[in-house]
Amino acid sequence: MADLIRQSLAELLERAVKDPRIGFATVTEVHLTGDLRLARVYVSILGGEERREQGMEGLTAAKNFLRHELAQRLRLRYTPEIEFHLDRSQEFSDRIDELLRRTKGRDK
Repeated sequence: MADLIRQSLAELLERAVKDPRIGFATVTEVHLTGDLRLARVYVSILGGEERREQGMEGLTAAKNFLRHELAQRLRLRYTPEIEFHLDRSQEFSDRIDELLRRTKGRDK
């Protein structure tokens, strides 16, 4: 179910949401609570910190629209509440790569 929600939200963000604040937001993962009442949606947004903050504001503003569209597409008895979270895993990965490069440079 989480993967189906992820795919649907990704498509909606690409085609239906016109908020310019969102920009290039990618849905990376969806975690559902056991009772399926809450979907924690992790997104990656390109750009600096200010751009990410604007993107999160845009996603929050579109939350009710997205939930309504999910209900129409998935025809669930109950459509979960949507909670957006910024996925910072790429930042952490880049930081680790940078630290490893620095460490290798010192070993020479």
